[in-house]
Amino acid sequence: MEAIALLKQTRKLTLKIYNGLSQDQMLAIPEGFNNNLLWNLGHVVITQQLLCYKLSGNDMLIDDGLADQLRKGTGPKDWEATPDVEQLRELAVSLPERLEQDYAAGLFKDYNTYETSAGVTLNNIDDAINFNNFHEGIHVGYALALKRAL
Repeated sequence: MEAIALLKQTRKLTLKIYNGLSQDQMLAIPEGFNNNLLWNLGHVVITQQLLCYKLSGNDMLIDDGLADQLRKGTGPKDWEATPDVEQLRELAVSLPERLEQDYAAGLFKDYNTYETSAGVTLNNIDDAINFNNFHEGIHVGYALALKRAL
């Protein structure tokens, strides 16, 4: 599916932004921002899981606690423990691969219609994957802005 290929390419671009950054840089919140690069990376990882797996009635492939730390409306100020950078990097690569496999296997038969905060209604898995790509594009720009502000 072309939309999943786009997701995989976007994740490669996203991870390229993070190459060479230290843990301190990943955790820094530049003036004028609410979140950091680590939150941004984790947020795209968990949002894809929420939109594609949870809303289709399937189990997410991530821990619920991680999702609670990184979902919309959260931030580093809410963290009891810092998410693991390497785990998030690995999930950023492996989860789109798994989505591709599960999509091909027909896992996403059902879908709970959902209206996003952008006013887009998702009626099925294809809508979810396409909207997720839009969402990830926004966060590529956000990550670039955060990195520039460091």
